[in-house]
Amino acid sequence: MRRFLTPKRRTWLHQANPAAKLALMILLFLLTLFTHRLDFIFYQAILFTFLLFLLSGYEPWKVALLLFPFALIFASSAATMILFGKGTEIWWSWGLFRISEESFYRGIHIGFKAVAFAAEGLLFVLTTPSVALFYALMQQAKLPPKYAYSFMASVRLLPMVWEELLVRRNALLIRGVRRPRGLPGLVAHAKLYAVPLLSQSIRRAHRVAVAMEAKAFDGNRPRTYYYPTSYSRYDVLTLLLIALFAAAAYLLAVLYPPFHIADVRYH
Repeated sequence: MRRFLTPKRRTWLHQANPAAKLALMILLFLLTLFTHRLDFIFYQAILFTFLLFLLSGYEPWKVALLLFPFALIFASSAATMILFGKGTEIWWSWGLFRISEESFYRGIHIGFKAVAFAAEGLLFVLTTPSVALFYALMQQAKLPPKYAYSFMASVRLLPMVWEELLVRRNALLIRGVRRPRGLPGLVAHAKLYAVPLLSQSIRRAHRVAVAMEAKAFDGNRPRTYYYPTSYSRYDVLTLLLIALFAAAAYLLAVLYPPFHIADVRYH
């Protein structure tokens, strides 16, 4: 998994300050969230998906594989609204299923929003290491170190929990314990995993908390950082790039609207 999530090349988007990228992505999310023009959200989904393939630094097949679940979300969310949404201009009806013009356009509007959110979120996640993000938040956004390091420690503990789960499963298999059938048996079998994993997680979290307190992570004195972060010209380029793609999506929606719907809420 670590090899899969390692980029093939580092683009200049990887060099931008993670805190600045986070702020820009939040603004972009808000723009996408409050976009009710179907043509605008359609071009947002297309352009930012193209940007994801262009600047993520990953092979195209990996990006496509990561986007595949969101294609399913597009299909499921759009189909739900299309089949069960309300509308006056009925196109097709059968039993509980009713497809109207209004429900169709609102359904694909929700689907394109899901794709746009996915492309924007993956663009941030794939170009921003979690450690670099929290170092930037501590240095530029003044996030208290006790919260940042606590989160980073919890992320580091997740692979250990998975390894312990595999060890526990193999130990039970060696002892001849097989997964039973039926709900009562499954509940009893789950306790064989839940109790040991929970107790080990509590012990490990307690040790990490004691170690952090011993190293004065709860103090307010100035700290030094092994990974210093700062703003650079790449942050300006990131701002210009996101603004350019958002403006291009809006301009294309005005000049070449495929749906000609100004506000899907009132269509």
